[in-house]
Amino acid sequence: MRQTWRWFGPKDMVSIDDMLQAGVEGVVTALHHVPTGTVWTPAEIAQRQADLALMKDGAPSGLKWEVVESLPVSEDIKRQTGDWKAHIENWKTSMRNLRDAGIQVICYNFMPILDWTRTDLAYRLANGATCMRYDAIDFAAFDLFLLQRNGVDADYSAEVTEAARARFAAMTEARKQELCGNVVFGLPGSAERMSMEDVKTHLAHYDNISAQKLRGHLIDFLAEVSPLAQEIGIRLCCHPDDPPFPLMGLPRIMSTEADYKTVTAAVDLPANGITLCTGSLGARADNDLPGMMKRLGDRVHFLHLRNVALEDRHLGGSFHEAAHLEGNTDMVAMIAAVLAEQTRRKAAGRADWQIPMRPDHGQDILDDQTRKAQPGYPAIGRLKGLAELRGIMTALSHPKVTAAG
Repeated sequence: MRQTWRWFGPKDMVSIDDMLQAGVEGVVTALHHVPTGTVWTPAEIAQRQADLALMKDGAPSGLKWEVVESLPVSEDIKRQTGDWKAHIENWKTSMRNLRDAGIQVICYNFMPILDWTRTDLAYRLANGATCMRYDAIDFAAFDLFLLQRNGVDADYSAEVTEAARARFAAMTEARKQELCGNVVFGLPGSAERMSMEDVKTHLAHYDNISAQKLRGHLIDFLAEVSPLAQEIGIRLCCHPDDPPFPLMGLPRIMSTEADYKTVTAAVDLPANGITLCTGSLGARADNDLPGMMKRLGDRVHFLHLRNVALEDRHLGGSFHEAAHLEGNTDMVAMIAAVLAEQTRRKAAGRADWQIPMRPDHGQDILDDQTRKAQPGYPAIGRLKGLAELRGIMTALSHPKVTAAG
């Protein structure tokens, strides 16, 4: 696997030097400051590449921008409203500009409104590390008593509603404000921040959009952009829903193996691929991650390797970001499936036989807790995760292990 690292640009508290010392081979980044729906210009792309080219002392870093994460898909495209057709044309232009700059992999998502949702951004574990967490009762308290969206009562059982009511009654005003901020935090580094009123406005725009309709809009989008991607040598990879179950009455369409099979079959081109995120998909107990890699591996263009610990196993239950080898996903089996797919691709002569991966979401440990990097993206926590993943890769690739397997 190609070992990459997500970087949020020059303002990221984790530097180019840190990445090099972690031993990464390439960089995953995006133009977070460019408004969604507008073109990523050659000049802006070149500037980000230049940002990556030098260490703090001016020495060449040798690192290159290898994966885009993410080229955002506008809400207009997702809803097919407003300037959605113009936004698709701008997306195509951005794709061409990225190809001209030598970048071949573009990750995106089709989640309505928010890119990910957590209730805690620095949940303290027993060993003193902190991590991101989704608490189902805290989220219900937010939804029922802070957001107070239309029709919310129908989405929760009487038992959950009462537990949320008790939780909410015990919350301080500071915790209520913190919870609101955590839920709408979305993607770290994005150009947009939403207030509660913004969220309500966006939710109203999805009142008449079912999962079936949203899936149709995704397929329409892919029918437009995938043929061009195929023609110019770009690999597109859709990130799964995070978490992979309905929230705030919004549809979820990329949460299971069946979802991915439907969308890749609907636009059946190699360029129309998958970002297989073991953390997002792992928040459902019924998702078999190594099995998904085996069955869908031909279309996996990018990997996020992280782990979550399910605190209860029913759909929509609480979970937190675990250390990479400590959650519910069998990471050894997962990496073995990836390496097997790479071997198959290499034997078939595929130029893209090596799949880029990044250690996703680390726990804040040691000096991470004073550096205050983007939530989920600490230096040392991700270094620890990458080292563990690299150890598995090395062990499984050893000639004696390979021969025995």
